[in-house]
Order: sequence, then C-alpha cells, then structure tokens
Amino acid sequence: MDGGEFSPESSRDRPSCCGLSRKILVCLGVGVLALILLGLGLALFAVHRWRLFSKPLQWNATRTTPHFSEIFLGRCYLYTQVLHPELGSTDCVRIMKTFKSAFISKHPCNITEEDYQPLIELDTQTLPCDKFVFWSKSGDLAHQYTRIQQEMFTLEDTFLGYLADGLSWCGDPNTYEMNEHSCPNWRDCPNNPKSVFWKVMSRKFAEAACGVVQVMLNGSIISPFDKSSTFGGVEMPRFNPKKVRKLQAWVMHDIGGLSSDSCSNPSINELKKIADQKQIPFVCHNDYRPIKLIQCVKAPEHPCS
Repeated sequence: MDGGEFSPESSRDRPSCCGLSRKILVCLGVGVLALILLGLGLALFAVHRWRLFSKPLQWNATRTTPHFSEIFLGRCYLYTQVLHPELGSTDCVRIMKTFKSAFISKHPCNITEEDYQPLIELDTQTLPCDKFVFWSKSGDLAHQYTRIQQEMFTLEDTFLGYLADGLSWCGDPNTYEMNEHSCPNWRDCPNNPKSVFWKVMSRKFAEAACGVVQVMLNGSIISPFDKSSTFGGVEMPRFNPKKVRKLQAWVMHDIGGLSSDSCSNPSINELKKIADQKQIPFVCHNDYRPIKLIQCVKAPEHPCS
C-alpha cells in the first residue's frame, strides 16, 4: 500500500470536524444564554433601583394612615378573637396581604372593582336577617346606635368594613410600598383605592340584605334621601325583593333643631316610589325613639321629649 492510499487506522486517530463543531455550538449556546440571563438580571435590578428611588406621586388629599399595617392587623385580631369569635380561624396576615395586593404598585387612579375580588372571596362572614342598618348623611348616629345594639350591623360593623373604617391608603406605580406621602380622593379621580373599596363593599352589603332592612336618614337637611348618595345610587338599587321583606326608614332630626314631619318630604316620597317599583313594602318613622334617646343622652343640656 503506497502513501496515497486511504488508511482507516489513521482516520480514527484524527479528531472529527463534526465533533468540534458540536462542541463549539454548545459552548456558544451556553455563552449566549448566560449573556441573556445576565442582561435580564441587570434589567430587573435597574427597574428595582428605579422604583426604589423614584419620587412617589403627589396628591393634595390625605396620606396613607401612619402604622396602617399594625392598625389593620390589630383590628383583625380584635374582631375575630373578641368581637366575633365565630370568625376566630381567620388568617389575618393573609387578609392584609390580599387587601394590599389590590393597590400596591398600581397607579392609584386606575383601581378596579376586580382588584378587590380576591379579598371579597376571603370574607366568610354571614349576617343575620333583620339586622342590616343602612345610613345616609347620618353615619355618626347610626354607629352610635349599633355600638349599643350590637346585634345590628352597619357596613362599618361588618368584618372588612371594620378593618378599613376611618383609614386612608393607596399605592404608587414606582414602589412596592404604600404611599406614605399622599393619596388621591374622589375629587382627584373616582377610581382611587379607597373609593373603589367602599363602592364594592356597599354593593356587597346591599346584595346580602334580608328581612326587615333599616335605613337611617338625616331629617335636618333639605333632602333626607338623595338618589346620588351611596345609599340611593349604589345600595338601594341592589336590594333583592325576594330577600328584603320590608324597608324601614328612620328619619332623625338634630337635637335643638327644627322638628318636622320629614316622612312627608318629597325626597322620602321618591324613596317610597323606588321601593314600590321594586315591590318592597316601605314604612317611615320620624325620630325613631330608641335612637332619639341616644341623641338625648349625648345632649343633656337640651330638653328631650
């Protein structure tokens, strides 16, 4: 065999071109993947640093309530362990995290009702019929009444309502934290975290109402019933006539103010008309006596009848 002939043995001793190519491709692929992962990591780090140091949005309304988380958790434990121990198995930390997830890292003018839906689904409280108290322009008096008549419930006496009552909160698209500087109100934008929350809760409260339902109205103003109020525009339209046996209005007048037959007020007649259309029986009482007595105790310098 001369030197020009093919030798199988010599071919096995030489490295394969294809084998080298596969190794090179694998190495290149690993290198490219590493560069991509490094780029993603740097991008995420840059976004995090940008969010961390970006100035939060500024509004003219109140800021998030200081120590919000501590207050929220404290109320949750008090409500579920003392006030309503039947809810004692509630996971308060999960409730708070779910509540915050509705608005954290979101623009506070773009909150939707769906953002609060996961929170609503965690609420297992069921209220007894005949114990629902709605109110309009008479919140302080309504809450004084339910603090004494503890078996009665305004929206703020329900579990989620109790947690949020009197608090302010919002997030900011530039941070993972709550906005401690300022939050918008309904004048700034209607779809802010607080307004949307109470609208969702008002609707849920009204849809759950059953039996004899009470509404406390302010007889010391021109129109005790206002169709554009939360009660008139959100709650009343959602009463289910198959569940609500009767709507009972308590029209209360300020102690020392002018007394009048507010049940004959045109706005009350409008409320009755709406109830009639929904086939819900309606009755009205001027200065319902159990509540009048609360007013008298709060103002002992004025004669009460």
